[in-house]
Amino acid sequence: MSHDEARRLFPVLERFAYLNAGTLGPLAQPTLDAMEARARFDQEQGRGGKAWFESMLELRERVRAKLGALIGAEPASLALTSSTTDGCNIVVAGLGLQAGDEVVTTNSEHPGLLLPLAVSGATVRVADVANRPVAEAVERITSLVGPKTRLLALSHVLWTTGQVMPVHELRATSGLPVLVDGAQSSGALPPDVGALDFYTVSAQKWLCGPESTGALYVADPERLRVKSPSYLSQDSYEVSGAFVPKEGARRFDSGWIPVPALRGLEAALATRPDWCYEHAAEIAARCAELLAPHVEVVTPPGHSTLVSFRPNGDPTELVASLHEAGVIVRELPGRNLVRASCGWWTSEEDVGRLAEGVRQPPASPQCPTAYGVRR
Repeated sequence: MSHDEARRLFPVLERFAYLNAGTLGPLAQPTLDAMEARARFDQEQGRGGKAWFESMLELRERVRAKLGALIGAEPASLALTSSTTDGCNIVVAGLGLQAGDEVVTTNSEHPGLLLPLAVSGATVRVADVANRPVAEAVERITSLVGPKTRLLALSHVLWTTGQVMPVHELRATSGLPVLVDGAQSSGALPPDVGALDFYTVSAQKWLCGPESTGALYVADPERLRVKSPSYLSQDSYEVSGAFVPKEGARRFDSGWIPVPALRGLEAALATRPDWCYEHAAEIAARCAELLAPHVEVVTPPGHSTLVSFRPNGDPTELVASLHEAGVIVRELPGRNLVRASCGWWTSEEDVGRLAEGVRQPPASPQCPTAYGVRR
């Protein structure tokens, strides 16, 4: 599949330079068609009966296997979730953190990770990595590790600056369990869970799946308690509520994911070309290159597919004016930053339109720019 052919899969690209996969990825036509076909099948079959139920379970297992292959993990180590936030809650609750325990995180994390930590009962220690060289991250984070530390919890790619955190080095250096927020890395960077303990996947971002789809990698399911069981967590149960958990990470499946959404995700995964990672990295570098003469680009070269920059004027007005010009990016509220997300579908023309809009922003229009989304 050529790049031109790949772009034609996405209806939104006919109208917009869509540079916001860090929030929600674009939906390809095959994904939309698959969702519609599955919804029609469900309507016709009545969502009942042995054949329908088995088709749903088979679909879940196909998606689990394909997501596992994507991040380099065995299917048995993967739970299906609705979001990265969902995965973070499963891990933090399952570890049984309590008063007296400590968790180390950073000052550049998304609320989808921070909020589960905040309600865990543990003391949260925060390493200052914002706007600092990644080379300092290991020392800054490990300097907060003490005898009470139970977990390191941080992003693989910072959602603010696009910096790639040394999660594998932190695991090796500290010897502690590491929970990785993979919202901005899954589908954007080549897979490598390595020796990490927990890794979340937001399928609606860089994987271009429907909302409320995702996954959680658990290296050793026996070490994590099931604290929020769903019907899909158990192999059998008693009238008392006692249950036998499923084998592997399936016991952490967070509940019912709409079947058309799962089918859409399966189709989305099948659209990804072999060259997806290489092109995304190249076009992100080109985006930064085109922006650099006009604004301060804060994402270090060669890090990720996010390109964050500090605009010369008001970021809210810039994002709104770019939207009016057919370029969709995101403001990062409270940080004076605008973020462009460059995917395998992104073209030279897309990033050129962004650079031109930044160089000569139109008059300020009235356009909504606050994008809150479930992770």
